[in-house]
Amino acid sequence: MAQFLLNEDTLTLINSLVESREGKKLIAKLAEVHHADIAEILETLSIDDAVYLIKLLDSDITAEALAEIDEDIREKILIQLSAKEIAEEIEELDSDDAADLIAELPEERQEKVMSEISDSEYLKDIRELLSYEENTAGALMAKELVKVQEDLSILKCLNAMRAQAEYVTRVHSIYVVNGKNKLLGRLSLKDLLTANSKAKVKDIYIPKVDFVNVYEDVEEVAKIMSKYDLEAIPVVNDKNELLGRITIDDIVDVIKEEADKDYQLAAGISNDVEADDTIFELSKARLPWLFLGLLGGLGSVFILKDFEAIMTQPRVRSLFFYTPLIAAMAGNVGVQSSAIIVQGLANDVVKGSLINRLVKEVGLSLINGFFLAVVLILFGWIMGQELVLSLTVAGSMMGVIIVAALIGTFVPIILNKRGIDPAIATGPFITTSNDIFGIYLFFYIAQTFLEF
Repeated sequence: MAQFLLNEDTLTLINSLVESREGKKLIAKLAEVHHADIAEILETLSIDDAVYLIKLLDSDITAEALAEIDEDIREKILIQLSAKEIAEEIEELDSDDAADLIAELPEERQEKVMSEISDSEYLKDIRELLSYEENTAGALMAKELVKVQEDLSILKCLNAMRAQAEYVTRVHSIYVVNGKNKLLGRLSLKDLLTANSKAKVKDIYIPKVDFVNVYEDVEEVAKIMSKYDLEAIPVVNDKNELLGRITIDDIVDVIKEEADKDYQLAAGISNDVEADDTIFELSKARLPWLFLGLLGGLGSVFILKDFEAIMTQPRVRSLFFYTPLIAAMAGNVGVQSSAIIVQGLANDVVKGSLINRLVKEVGLSLINGFFLAVVLILFGWIMGQELVLSLTVAGSMMGVIIVAALIGTFVPIILNKRGIDPAIATGPFITTSNDIFGIYLFFYIAQTFLEF
């Protein structure tokens, strides 16, 4: 593919050519353009213009671009394509991308599209991939790979590889199987090239090979591939039969989707939504957490009412002015602690004793709390505030920081052990609970020390 840098001038020119339906110029300009750039161009066009461009260009150019574009845009485009036209696009894709695209179609249309696919083996692969549950290795894998049997000679092995490589976009590994298609290991290209032509595959293959079960959760697959720096990993069934492979580009998509989901959960959005979704969908995703925040705020109101007597005592009345600061510190510390733990859980590095981790957080909170308390005391001195009042506020804040850190550490770990996404802990859940608890603790400690 030629290097193709999209900019405003280029997009304006292409839009102009599309609008004026200058097909020959468009074909010439886009013939060697990378599919990712084609996808970006399609997303800038109206649906009618995007459909025109897809029908104009060859399927080997537009198929991967169609797989790359935003799902909502792709859905609108596919509605305007016939079953035969969709099948022509799909036949240019690897089986995993093809299955993903077909899965987005209405059930009735899926069968019409698949009936237009002429390659029976390819169609069989797609049907198999569609049979696996979403978010499993089976649903993510591609059937295209290169495998050789252990009893082949090196010469016959090379011939078998050539025949299979024609249908594989990128060869990451050469897998070795026995007569029953059970995964035995992998071949090193160097060993293959330097081996005696009369030798057999079983004499040179490497028996150690990482693999995943077809029913493994995709997040676990991502962790394995990330940990061992794998570009591809074979997928087997319970009988250890080789079924397909998962490549790094698919795993990157999984990681991105999971990161997007966790970011939205941390922000207090319960469903997977985007900026251009409908008002109803956005409200549905945000309202539950806003309602939780409202309940938390009402809880704070009742706590403050219990300490209403402070307002009648001039000496300690200024405690109320510190309430927003205490609530903010509690929320911030809780979110910091939970964010670190959630990140560690996602990367599978949070291990060992929970008690040790909580003790570590207490130590960290004492250091941070002491520094901030000193700043608060200096502030009180500058403002001419009574020393005992400044010490009480500073001590209360240290207590609130310690408790908030413990909650921020403890809650994500417990949620994770219960099978609940711990990312939920970094959002309004932690902030609201720490606000309530922080305010209560602040006034309780202040009441104890100042005796009001």
